[in-house]
Amino acid sequence: MARQEGKIIVDPEIGEVMFRKSLRSRRISIRVHPVKGVSVSVPYIVPYAAARLFFEARRQWVIDTMARQREKYRDIPPAKPEEVEALRLQARKELPERLAVLAERYGFSYNRVAIKHNATNWGSCSSKGNINLNLSILRLPGILRDYVLLHELCHLRHQDHGHSFHLLLEHVLTDHILREADKGDALSKELARKAAVSKARFPLDHTMTRAIREYRVL
Repeated sequence: MARQEGKIIVDPEIGEVMFRKSLRSRRISIRVHPVKGVSVSVPYIVPYAAARLFFEARRQWVIDTMARQREKYRDIPPAKPEEVEALRLQARKELPERLAVLAERYGFSYNRVAIKHNATNWGSCSSKGNINLNLSILRLPGILRDYVLLHELCHLRHQDHGHSFHLLLEHVLTDHILREADKGDALSKELARKAAVSKARFPLDHTMTRAIREYRVL
C-alpha cells in the first residue's frame, strides 16, 4: 500500500479542501467532484506549501467548476434558515447513530463525528480519524445516504481515492446493497441491477456516484 497522508484547509468560498500526499502521485493535481468535494493530490516529496501555491493559482478555476456543477440547480431556491436548523438537529441525532451501525458492521473505528453545513461536499474524513458529515445527507434516499457514510468510513484506511480505496469501498458496497435489496428496498435493487451491467472498473461506486448527482447539498 502506498504511503499517504492528508491535510484539510478551509477556503471561505470553496469550503473544505483536502490535500492528500501519496507516493503514487507524480504531479500536483486538483479534482472537483460533486460528491467527494475538492481534493488536491500531492506527490509525497512536494511540500504542502508548494501544493497550496498551486491550488491558489487555480482557485478561480475551482470556483468556476463548482458553479458549473451547480448550474442544473440554479432555479431551486436556497433553504430558509429555519429549514437548515431543523435539518441540523435531525442530522445530529440520526447520522452519528447510522454511522456507528455501519462502522460496527464493517469493522471501522473512527475518532469523532461532526455535522457540517457547507456547499462543497457530502462528507470528509481527516487523517486523525475525524469524520465530517453534511446535514444535507438526510435529504438523500436511504441507500445513497449509506453510500456517503461508507465512503467516508473507507477513508479511515485509505485517505486517497486510489486503487486500494476503491477495492475496499466496492467490497463493502457489494455486501451492503445486497442486504438492503434483500429487505425489499426498491432503489437498492435498481442500483444493483444497473451496476451489474456497468462496464466501469468499480461498478457500484460508479453507479451510486451517478445517482447521487441528482441531488444537491443545501
